[in-house]
Amino acid sequence: MTTRLAHHDADVLVIGGGLAGCWAAITAAQGGARVIVAEKGRCGTSGVAAAAGPGHWWVPPEAGRREDAIARRMAAAQGLGDAPWMARIIDRTFRTLPGIASHYRYVPDDEGRIRHHALRGPEYLRALREKALAAGAIVLDHSPALELLRHADGSIAGARGVSRQGAGGDWVVRAGATILATGGCGFRSHLLGGANNTGDGLLMAVEAGAVLSGMEFSAFFTVVPAGTTMARTMIYSFARYYDGQGRLLDRPQGPHDTAFLAEALARGPVFCDLSATPEDVRRQLPQISPNVTLTFRRLGIDPFQDRFPVSLVGEGTIRGVGGVRVADADAGAGVEGLFVVGDVASREPVTGAISGGGAVNAAWALSSGCIAAEAALARVRRQGRRADTPAEGTGGAGLAQTRGTADAAEIERMVQAEMLSPMKQYFRTEATLSAARDRLDSGWSALPHAGLAGTPHARARRRELAALTATARWSTASALARHDSLGLHRRADAIAAATLPAHIIAGGVETIWTEIVPAGEQA
Repeated sequence: MTTRLAHHDADVLVIGGGLAGCWAAITAAQGGARVIVAEKGRCGTSGVAAAAGPGHWWVPPEAGRREDAIARRMAAAQGLGDAPWMARIIDRTFRTLPGIASHYRYVPDDEGRIRHHALRGPEYLRALREKALAAGAIVLDHSPALELLRHADGSIAGARGVSRQGAGGDWVVRAGATILATGGCGFRSHLLGGANNTGDGLLMAVEAGAVLSGMEFSAFFTVVPAGTTMARTMIYSFARYYDGQGRLLDRPQGPHDTAFLAEALARGPVFCDLSATPEDVRRQLPQISPNVTLTFRRLGIDPFQDRFPVSLVGEGTIRGVGGVRVADADAGAGVEGLFVVGDVASREPVTGAISGGGAVNAAWALSSGCIAAEAALARVRRQGRRADTPAEGTGGAGLAQTRGTADAAEIERMVQAEMLSPMKQYFRTEATLSAARDRLDSGWSALPHAGLAGTPHARARRRELAALTATARWSTASALARHDSLGLHRRADAIAAATLPAHIIAGGVETIWTEIVPAGEQA
């Protein structure tokens, strides 16, 4: 049977249509570029931001305020932050975000103020889609990319993927510049909005020659009402927790430290009390995060009156830190013609070793998208599209007709058992990490590969499984390489704290490698 093939040419290809991808598409299209967005789901509804109430790191340019905000963030970054990058995303976010008002209806708060930095996720992402289309961008929905294309000189020439709409088939986009905006990897934890975040962009980037950084900072777990995946953390900053006997649990300082809950949950049920939530937050919650209140209503819980059982859901690199190492001030990936934005990029420049939560991560997604788009457009104007120059695919895992025939579901369960276990991830040791590495390597060797056979959906799922497994291997190798505890990375067998700030760089596909690079130096 002949597979239908659709060819497209673009100045800029954006792979991923979430928060970062949309801002990149808008910026490039408004600059006059022919832009194509290839989104695995539906642009405007796909991704974690669409199901949330995204805030943004928002600091007005009043005397000293930005300097103070950066100083506080640098102190929390534990030696891995970059103050110039922080200043850029603060400034870019402040200047750019209000422009969404052309397609988004801001609603005044209780005091009549417009809060430009706090948006309702579903409406925000719909507005971004509409703004991108109005600027002239072309959107390919339900069209996951499978691999990047590369010229003979190593520069990126676009990508190839499949369409899951209509009759399906393959697509090829030849582009003068390619922006990866595929998001992080949640290891299919069922995190709300994270179904498509399977690490695809990480695998594509490494296959093309990029390297990763900060993958050890992948141990992030969010508290949720038990039996749900409603991982929205803001409301839990006011929480008190109790064990099954009603005893109050000691809670460490810091909004994102849930390791104490992992220990308590290993002993039995844990219950949450949100009665200390201020009245103004209670009133605003339905507007800020409507999914949170909807979940409680469906459960028959009044979260401000009732104690309710909680559990933990893993967010991997989504609200973790690691990703493709940003090689320059243009959000380049260190591979000519390839740029990385949002959660697929390492956010170490703006978060350091700790999570960027929602606000810093959203500002990073917006700003890195805009910065990369401007650099991509400038590159196309210098180099042209080169659409007629021969190019070949860079992908291998899950695509080549080689190797294993193992059950895909079994491999996925094995990856999740390692990466979504709070106890394994929060209390890492040399022994547990080495055992995880060996299991993941065995799973990698057994990946079921069937080449180009099968439906578009089946082919995309095989590629997702390869990306999930690869991301787990990079995260585990990076955790083994960092012997001290730092930020989101906890080593239960750490002997001493780190003496000098350093990044853990990782790469390789068949054979994983890591390198320790002092902060401020390039790999």
